[in-house]
Amino acid sequence: MPASPAEEHPVAFDDPHYRAAVVDLLGAIGYGEVSAFERLAEDAALAPTLEDKLALAAMAAAQVGHLVRLRDRLTELGADPFEAMESFRVPIDDFHRHTAPSDWHEGLVKAYVGDGLAADFYREVAAFLDAGTRELIVESLEDAGHSAFVVDRVRADIARDPRLGGRLALWGRRLMGEALTQAQRVAAERDALSALLAGGVDRPGLDLAALGRMFTRITERHAARMQELGLDS
Repeated sequence: MPASPAEEHPVAFDDPHYRAAVVDLLGAIGYGEVSAFERLAEDAALAPTLEDKLALAAMAAAQVGHLVRLRDRLTELGADPFEAMESFRVPIDDFHRHTAPSDWHEGLVKAYVGDGLAADFYREVAAFLDAGTRELIVESLEDAGHSAFVVDRVRADIARDPRLGGRLALWGRRLMGEALTQAQRVAAERDALSALLAGGVDRPGLDLAALGRMFTRITERHAARMQELGLDS
């Protein structure tokens, strides 16, 4: 059944502040996809086997597929997708510069834990959006089963060398700290995103207690991922 005019143009988009927040959020996720593609391509060079290289190549290709949909949606909203993404280049590049993996295993953990933290934050914010935008974001953050590859590799290598687990657990904690710092920085520096989290006449908002619970949920999901990897959080 064709979408009704109301479905094609949610009333929330009549609010310029809401539209600006959506453009900001899609721009942030879009640049995150660009950055993830570049990082996974670099990590593939560290892969010990051809099978591992191809697995990371598939993960990188998935980022491009997500990026195309985000770019198209930004264009539909009348925004320049590259300008929207450029706004988040510095904080996202800073995160990756501060968390550059030193070897194959750190790269795997970062691909799973680091990207998972970012995805959790964006999903939390997406709860405040119209259904169409929320669905696009959730689909763009799907890992298409790639997490199973990372979990299998890391757990198998820790079983062979238990000392590896301690080092990677420390690495996971560092990723958590850096990711939360950058998420809070982005939310604070972008007025439209801050206003979105504060709510509106037709949308709920987050007070300080609710914001604290949001970051608690993100922390709990991080701990669950670390446990899946066989690491202490």
